[in-house]
Amino acid sequence: MSDKMRWANALSTRPSLEAAITDVVEKATSLLAVPADLGLVFISSAFTSEYSRLMPLLAEKLSVPVLIGCSASGVIGMTKSGVSQELEAEPALSLTLAYLPDVEIEPFHLIAEELPDLDSSPDEWVDLINVSPSSKPQFILFAGHDPAGINDLLQGLDFAYPGSVTIGGQASSSIGGRVALFYQDRLYREGTVGIALSGNIILESIVAQGCRPIGQPYQITKGDSNIILELDRQVPLIVLRDLIDSLTEEERVLAQNSLYVGVAMDEFKSSLGRGDFLVRRLLGVDPSAGALAIGDRVRRGQRLQFHIRDARTSASDLELLLEQYQSQPDNKGQAACALMFSCLGRGEGLYGKPNFDSELFRRYIKDIPLAGFFCSGEIGPVGGNTFLHGFTSVFGICRQTGE
Repeated sequence: MSDKMRWANALSTRPSLEAAITDVVEKATSLLAVPADLGLVFISSAFTSEYSRLMPLLAEKLSVPVLIGCSASGVIGMTKSGVSQELEAEPALSLTLAYLPDVEIEPFHLIAEELPDLDSSPDEWVDLINVSPSSKPQFILFAGHDPAGINDLLQGLDFAYPGSVTIGGQASSSIGGRVALFYQDRLYREGTVGIALSGNIILESIVAQGCRPIGQPYQITKGDSNIILELDRQVPLIVLRDLIDSLTEEERVLAQNSLYVGVAMDEFKSSLGRGDFLVRRLLGVDPSAGALAIGDRVRRGQRLQFHIRDARTSASDLELLLEQYQSQPDNKGQAACALMFSCLGRGEGLYGKPNFDSELFRRYIKDIPLAGFFCSGEIGPVGGNTFLHGFTSVFGICRQTGE
């Protein structure tokens, strides 16, 4: 077996960008102790006015063949004492460096106008990404604020690279602020920056949507675009009201404030439970027609189940997924690094205390660097397809194909 991959992360809270860059470069390069093949950088929106200075300043102190990243309203990384930290709404810079022997890294920046039509052949997507499907690449993406373009890209990658794992998130900002995407020595305001990793690397995902199902599954018997017109041949609003009437008082309060719709990902699975659904927002109701609007397209025959969410549910959902991950017999080999892409709606605002998701993760998967950011939307697979999520924490766990 070849040399082992290595990852290192450094986090700085220095309010001076120059000082923060010096901090993270010195610490990350010292921890890595070998030349880096890849760098990932996340900068908090406290530095919004200085985004254009980030890559030139990094280039003065750091030489790395591939360097990508983005802005975020909060960043995640490791303190000097080796503790994971989620820093929200304060100056912070997170730098991750990786030494990846026997791994090919293909970076790219794409805008929506460059993407092939969704009815194009897989070859057009392969030509765009410049990576053969036979190499079974894994993808890490950081995107701007165009959900249509992101969704088209995710569908195209799933189509052209079946079986590949894709994770990442949408760059975020403070209220009213602009986002930034970083690609090599350039700054972009739109599109998606990403890398395709091929060779001696495995990227495994944990997608914690933070909700639990209530009631029973229903079948969509009539729908149009994102509007549900019939559930089990009944008026959807009446179905929902009957469901809410059957809930406990605690569940009823949650349903009034945090009600979601879970669309079943396996149409043929007889027994549906947590993890079998793609969770989407309930956008609104039409009282006159009794219809429901959700944050995704629907079609006749799909099954759905209403979901609720609170801090306790989110915590138990992530813990259940971590337990399932650890119990899988095919998780051979030591994890080398983890990346975390968490919704702005999680963090301290949800749990009432900082660092909750990252600390829970590291209770199960110890002694590896963890880095990431708080996203406007999170990218990760559910049921074999990749989606743009909300209110989710997506973890990507990196390791070699063998020891």
